[in-house]
Amino acid sequence: MSTIIFQILFVACAALASWLFAKNIMQIRRNILLGKDEDLSGNKLLRWKNLMLLALGQKKMFKNPLVAVMHLIIYAGFIIINIEVLEIILDGILGTHRLFFPFLGGFYTFLINFFEILAAGVIAVCVIFLARRNIIKLKRFISKDLNGWPRSDANYILFTEIVLMSLFITMNGADRALQLLGSEHYHNTGNFVLSGVIAPLFNGMSEGSLIALEKSCWWLHIIGILTFLNYLPYSKHLHIMLAFPNAYYARLNVQGKIHNMQNVQNEVKYMMQPELAPTGDAAPQKFGAKDIFDLNWKNLLDAYSCTECGRCSAACPANQTGKLLSPRKIMMDTRDRLEAVGKNINANGQYKDDGKQLLNDYISTEELRACTTCNACVEECPVSISPLDIIIELRRSLIMEDSNAPQEWNAMFSNIENNFAPWKFSPDDRDKWVEEMK
Repeated sequence: MSTIIFQILFVACAALASWLFAKNIMQIRRNILLGKDEDLSGNKLLRWKNLMLLALGQKKMFKNPLVAVMHLIIYAGFIIINIEVLEIILDGILGTHRLFFPFLGGFYTFLINFFEILAAGVIAVCVIFLARRNIIKLKRFISKDLNGWPRSDANYILFTEIVLMSLFITMNGADRALQLLGSEHYHNTGNFVLSGVIAPLFNGMSEGSLIALEKSCWWLHIIGILTFLNYLPYSKHLHIMLAFPNAYYARLNVQGKIHNMQNVQNEVKYMMQPELAPTGDAAPQKFGAKDIFDLNWKNLLDAYSCTECGRCSAACPANQTGKLLSPRKIMMDTRDRLEAVGKNINANGQYKDDGKQLLNDYISTEELRACTTCNACVEECPVSISPLDIIIELRRSLIMEDSNAPQEWNAMFSNIENNFAPWKFSPDDRDKWVEEMK
């Protein structure tokens, strides 16, 4: 009877966690689709290659091999140990214990041994990463960009992974101790690498106490995973999932290529050929972006995919010379604004103007002007995010909609308009320097 109660309780917990996760993911999808449409479906072969190399293979991480290997251990632990989680879920639903063992035999023991070694590696790497953030305090981890929740979020995740992996190993240790006692329902799987070592530590415990320990670790482990699953949508670690679509839908243009604005091209075309201009009360066209609605959906997917690792800001020449610009902050601010708009929609059924916008309220003019459009941030990002796309769109709005540009820029714009070059020389005089050289 107690087994049936546990099954019902487990199914209820799993169903609730799955429903909450699906609800949050659908809201994130809705928020991303608030952006303008853009077709990024072409060249599927190259896109799948990017997904495999950048998201799955973490190609860009290997610019720093040591850190890349450590990150890969955590990543592999998260992905591969989920095979064991699948067994836990099925055991919870069916009321079984180590469901896969009778079918896999010795290979099952090999898998659990591999998982335990991986779990130990995850614990060790998480400790190192905590030290890098909180003791060594690498520059990109102590930036004011991360003040408050972002810094705590990273620590919470690392602590959680340590706890989950420790519960997994302790559970297996108690299980192995019960196997050695010949306890009913506990299959003799053979010795495990780590849990086999700690099993003797439980020799003084009664069978009932060992069962309670094993079951407690089992429940805490799976509830922790279900809780972690629902924590992801509120955390930067959502990139664990979104890195894959973000790498797939990355722009395939040569870096440095900036798209012309169709709106500007249209204005020039209508000036030259007035008969092509639309008639009637057509809404005025916008130039650039003021808010998240003016960005495209890929920009918004970028914002949700940001890992907050700071590699973009560490590579940014403006940031490194003390300018206000931080590409990481650009992405975090875009995500914060997107989340605020999402909450607005949830509260009102549709977006109700809150008097705020991404430009000026979240991202300042000074930040945008500091960008040199060098593409260093795009090159460094391990998950194919482009802060530069957002910066350019906001800066276009600032200049073309608000006429907000430094005097030096306005002088350059005037020269380009009148002289077809940034310099204050007429086209007729442009070659005079050649004569002077003679």
